[in-house]
Amino acid sequence: MSLSRRGLLAGTGTAAAISAMPASASATSRRRDPRPVRTGFDRLAADGYRALAGRKVGVVTNPTGVTRDVRHIVDVMHADARVRLVAAFGPEHGFRGTAQAGGSEGRTTDPATGLPVYDTYGISGQALADIFTASGVDTVVFDIQDVGARFYTYIWTLYDCMEAAALAGKRFLVLDRPNPMTGRAASGPVLDKAFATFVGREPIAQAHGMTVAELARLFNAEFLGERVELATMTMSGWRREDFYDATALPWVPPSPNMPTPDTALAYAGTCMFEGTNLSEGRGTTRPFELLGAEGVDARWAAAANALNLPGVRFREAYFTPTFSKFQGKTVGGVQLHVHQRELYDPVRTGIALLVTAKRVWSGFAWRSDHWIDKLTGSATVRTMIDAGADTDEVVHAWQDKLAAFHETRGKYLLYR
Repeated sequence: MSLSRRGLLAGTGTAAAISAMPASASATSRRRDPRPVRTGFDRLAADGYRALAGRKVGVVTNPTGVTRDVRHIVDVMHADARVRLVAAFGPEHGFRGTAQAGGSEGRTTDPATGLPVYDTYGISGQALADIFTASGVDTVVFDIQDVGARFYTYIWTLYDCMEAAALAGKRFLVLDRPNPMTGRAASGPVLDKAFATFVGREPIAQAHGMTVAELARLFNAEFLGERVELATMTMSGWRREDFYDATALPWVPPSPNMPTPDTALAYAGTCMFEGTNLSEGRGTTRPFELLGAEGVDARWAAAANALNLPGVRFREAYFTPTFSKFQGKTVGGVQLHVHQRELYDPVRTGIALLVTAKRVWSGFAWRSDHWIDKLTGSATVRTMIDAGADTDEVVHAWQDKLAAFHETRGKYLLYR
């Protein structure tokens, strides 16, 4: 367990034993003798919930908040007399996961437990603090599986809930889960605060290379002025080079278009296509791995393969989205095939695909609202590509800020 300066949960559990190992796993191999990872919730429950003793608890979670045998943690805690659970809070897609992208479930009563469920999506600051106060909780617990990308909104739900907890005088406990992209390094551009939105509140890298507990520590110290009475419950058995299939944990899709850990590996780069007129594969069985548009042909895959990007190849592909862009229409494009994932850089790959798409397809266009700037955290990527920059020139442009983020990030890491 990692504690804030204010000492919340002091003495309520033992720290995880972490061993340092080099990042040497092959792309397709799994750990030969896997040691099952115990999540923050696993360790909280094994300790008899001592960290929550005497507390009125509310949980911010979604369908990913599960035990190893895929029971939802809210159901488990509600049935345990040692926990006084009084409320649940749902993010984008909802507490039970019934809503699509950009949606939530609203204020409901959970039929399984009878608990009041409060909607946090799109709510922040004092308005969210007032919800925490009205719910009657004194301790807010956060347990959601992240995917490692700055523009995945759950980490900003974490940020907003931390800020609201500080405003409302509530304690805050983060239960940790793995970063499915590993935690080896950060990559990609760092957000410029002038471009802050709910897909990026603060200046972190596009692929941050951190767990949610590590991010909570960074948020509190760097951006929230240590105002949050914060504690984190670490995992045991997780190492920074671990991909998700090394953990022996079940994968529950964190959102409807994140069906597998492979999707998460691609997402940090190919989600940038949300900022273009090409499909990012929503409405297919391989979202963020399939990309395309009407009029795109085999030249795109050939141009991308000619770059010899580390760890990935591209296949000419045709698909028909069932919803979102090009719904019901057959489009051409590429499918990503990651064959050496320890070498693969999703952000650099995403930039290469943007550069080559613009060069081989005359119909390429950015969304008129310049959403790409919100996703990448500044206008730099868009303006450089429009000016004819190649992949390496675009990637070089963010290296100084990325190096500074790496230095900051290192202060808050919990695992080796």
